[in-house]
Amino acid sequence: MVRRTKVLFRVVLAVTLLVCPLYSAIGQSIDALGSYSPYSMFGVGRIAYEGTAYNHSMGGIGIGMRDNRVINFINPAAITARDTLSFMFDLGINEKNSYFNDNITKSAYNIFNVQNVAFTFPIYKSSAFIVGIAPFSDVGYKFQSTETATDVEADMGDVKYQQYGTGSIYQLFLGASVMFFDRISLGAQGIYYFGYMNKHNDLLFNSSSSYNTVYTGWNYKVHSFSGKFGLQYIQPFKKNNSQLVIGGTYRLGTSMKGETSRYAYTDIDTVLNSNISSGTLRIADEFGVGISYRVNGKWAVGADFIQQNWRTDMFPDAVTWTNFGAGVSRQYKAGFELTPNMYDIRYYMKRVTYRAGAYFEQSYVRVDGRQVNAFGITFGASFPFYRWYNAVSVAVDIGQRGSLRQGQIRENYINFILNINLHDIWFVKYRYD
Repeated sequence: MVRRTKVLFRVVLAVTLLVCPLYSAIGQSIDALGSYSPYSMFGVGRIAYEGTAYNHSMGGIGIGMRDNRVINFINPAAITARDTLSFMFDLGINEKNSYFNDNITKSAYNIFNVQNVAFTFPIYKSSAFIVGIAPFSDVGYKFQSTETATDVEADMGDVKYQQYGTGSIYQLFLGASVMFFDRISLGAQGIYYFGYMNKHNDLLFNSSSSYNTVYTGWNYKVHSFSGKFGLQYIQPFKKNNSQLVIGGTYRLGTSMKGETSRYAYTDIDTVLNSNISSGTLRIADEFGVGISYRVNGKWAVGADFIQQNWRTDMFPDAVTWTNFGAGVSRQYKAGFELTPNMYDIRYYMKRVTYRAGAYFEQSYVRVDGRQVNAFGITFGASFPFYRWYNAVSVAVDIGQRGSLRQGQIRENYINFILNINLHDIWFVKYRYD
């Protein structure tokens, strides 16, 4: 047992040491793409959906969910749902496939990235500790258009306008949770945000030697501390060995520190290079509520609601986008899971947990006074292996962001998420080994 635990610990340590520098390298590279969406050009970019394949396969729910087989870091209070002596580790990767249509042109883009790294273990009796890293927001877009006015072409030649952006903000979190009276679980996370965002707007004179190409844009190198708090109330019922869980979370808003620079230069001269206080870039407060009902470890159903008010938050580069305004973001999520018989020794597929869900999101991005919405359906499964609760979990997210009927760019996407869930029991002394 001791030997096996040491081997597992070394594996986890090796994976963590490999992945954490990868996140750091991604955050420091100006060519990093955690996502690709035309709507990521605004504000802090496209807000990433939290959670692992476990959450994503059920529409993204997690605030009111409790399951001792998986790590659920959406609600800090959920990590007390565990075997008393269990150690749990989760590593996720994702592939994002997007297809764009604006009634004029069509395009596609694919992204492969790390989804999350997290591990949790008990502290004392009914308390637990968690540490992990996951993306918070992503910037990734590229547009190019050619000037078609005949008088401009006659005077300046071939003129092109180019806009592109890259980068991500990540969240490193460390938290703990404790259970009171077997009914109330309280949790808290300390969060460290860090990352880079680069947004460029260039004017290219390709066929004229009389004009110099103009490069303008914004560079962000930001970091900040924040926190997230969670609560879950568990009401058990003797009938059917079921339980009702009501949960809530609150994430503190924070002003980002670091370096923000606005620049403009040509091939022969620098026109503008000024530094701006990064404190004007702010992440809004967030609160969420969720509920779930679970029966005898066989099936569960739940729903979440999350809201962030970005209307009072300012973004330094907002002056670049005359048609952009920040609003109140809301997410509505629902999902369920079913395990036919987790203890079946004859039929493997009966031990598999099947999940499905749906969501609707009103993003904080408003373009020309219209809020950009997204909706999707999700499904997935956890395939157990070896023993305890070790499993490979998969999730598929099919959805749409934006609408041609509102004059926006329509983004259709299908995302795949793969998580490896490792579970082990510590401090158990066997009579025989």
